[in-house]
Amino acid sequence: MELELELEKEKGAEMEMEMGMRVLVVDDSPIDRKIVEGLLKRNGNGFFKVIAVDSGVKAMELLRLNKQKSEPESLASKEINIDIILTDYCMPDMTGYDLLRAVKEQNFSRTIPVVIMSSENEPQRISRCKADGAEDFILKPLQTNDVQKLRNYANRSAKPSKLKSGTKRKMTSQLELASAMNITEWKPHLSRVVMVLKSSRLDISPYFPVACKVVLLFYAMLCLNQLLHR
Repeated sequence: MELELELEKEKGAEMEMEMGMRVLVVDDSPIDRKIVEGLLKRNGNGFFKVIAVDSGVKAMELLRLNKQKSEPESLASKEINIDIILTDYCMPDMTGYDLLRAVKEQNFSRTIPVVIMSSENEPQRISRCKADGAEDFILKPLQTNDVQKLRNYANRSAKPSKLKSGTKRKMTSQLELASAMNITEWKPHLSRVVMVLKSSRLDISPYFPVACKVVLLFYAMLCLNQLLHR
């Protein structure tokens, strides 16, 4: 059952990837928003579906991070399907860093990567953002290689591992154990066959090779029959 659930999740993730990754672009500059949107569309080969807003507050509304306590639970808990957030750092009312903190504190069903962009190269600011969970800090203007980075971050977040490593180890151990049990189970039978052949007073040396083949063939058929009826 666990394996089936993992495969279903993987299939769903692959279907989402085929439809494209949804990028939430947050920037108060309309020019910068257009530049980023155009860059993603030109170099993403249809991979990115861009949703652009002009403030961190609107991004919060879109992600439902500012839901009211009086809001019905069924509506308040509804998530917007965003695969990656690309936000400017310097914005009025709410900075990209504030948005990053809000996203990381929210209990989404999966982690949404947040990439910060800025025209100012300040090491302290970059370190603080990365320390608080930013996937990357990109300097403006964005370049073509930055688009590939975003694609990698979105892929890594949206596509789950085919099987958890613990599940792999568990399945491998079970297979190894089953094989060992089968060998152990039939070992006494082989020993008895050999003992009977050795203890026989008849001179069977001329027929020994043929007898061995017959015994092995019979044993193989017996094993196959046992496996089919389990």
